[in-house]
Amino acid sequence: MKRILLMNGANLNRLGKREPHIYGYTTLAELEERVVKRGEQAGVEIITFQSNFEGELVERLHLAEDEGLAGIIFNPGAFTHYSHALGDAVAGIKVPVVEVHISNIHAREEFRHLSVIAPHAVGQMCGFGLYGYEMALDFFVNKEG
Repeated sequence: MKRILLMNGANLNRLGKREPHIYGYTTLAELEERVVKRGEQAGVEIITFQSNFEGELVERLHLAEDEGLAGIIFNPGAFTHYSHALGDAVAGIKVPVVEVHISNIHAREEFRHLSVIAPHAVGQMCGFGLYGYEMALDFFVNKEG
């Protein structure tokens, strides 16, 4: 059975409360439950992790390589735009990563247009709301190998 890590970074624990006009009213727990159920339907185990701390996210990425994961669905939150440590961690592991953002980061403030994660990810989903997580899961479900 494929195993996939669903990893969320800074402030995503505030989903449903923080700027609902941008991120909606669904909580992180509800999102995780939705992706876990979708994974079960596809025969995939989903492991969830969220942290507001950059170092914990780096360490979780390192650990992922030793777990034999098929992939990582990763929304780094604001770390996307400046955490070279996370970019280096993604670049330094063999597990493929799909970067996900609920909003379209390229249509928002200028500082959000840059992702230091994207050059090391296999792809980026943004602007599709929470459905972007499911799209990333579909990629890993249908990816060969």
